[in-house]
Amino acid sequence: MASPEATESPTRVLLVDDHVIVRRGLASILELEPDITVAAEAGNRSEALAALEHAEPDVVLLDLKLSADHDAEGLELCSEIVEQRPGTHVVILSTFLDQGLLNQSLRRGARAYVLKEVDVIELVRIIRAVSRGGSGFDRRSAEMVRALAAGEHPDADPAFTDREREVTRLVARGLTNREIGRQIFVSESTAKFHVRNVMRKLQVHSRAEVAYAAGRRGLLDRPEL
Repeated sequence: MASPEATESPTRVLLVDDHVIVRRGLASILELEPDITVAAEAGNRSEALAALEHAEPDVVLLDLKLSADHDAEGLELCSEIVEQRPGTHVVILSTFLDQGLLNQSLRRGARAYVLKEVDVIELVRIIRAVSRGGSGFDRRSAEMVRALAAGEHPDADPAFTDREREVTRLVARGLTNREIGRQIFVSESTAKFHVRNVMRKLQVHSRAEVAYAAGRRGLLDRPEL
């Protein structure tokens, strides 16, 4: 699973989960990747905020359920992380395949929503995408976004050009502007222009919100996704 970008500075990851065994398992897996390093671990909110300062992570893998008393304590912590370190990208890890939780995660600034049963290769792909400023969903959470949108908007919004619909689908898959440019054979700056138009038309403020907003408008109804 080695990345071609392994010669660059490794992506620094902070693991936040109340179960030590889960953190150690994730750490042992991620440390096998030459372009990823586990900068710190935390078991609760206070430890996570402290680690955020001294470890300066690029990506935070944040468990949604940080205690037995609350099912979604990680949502509030996600907001705090994004507010304190806007340059740090949050990946929500959850055992719940839930529309409301996914929507809340994105609205609070998370770049990805991933089920804990995700395949290791997929998780690494999502971490890499998020570290480059993209967004990500595992297969089941992406399917949920599409399923929730099914029937609400059977036809794609006519305000979107064919090119913008194509760009929307690529953003939803977590591709960067450079990768989108390669896919549609345009320059990175042109791809960035299209992405900005897509976000403006969807009335969202982050790339992570694109999949959910586009799904509700019927823009992801293509078999290749």
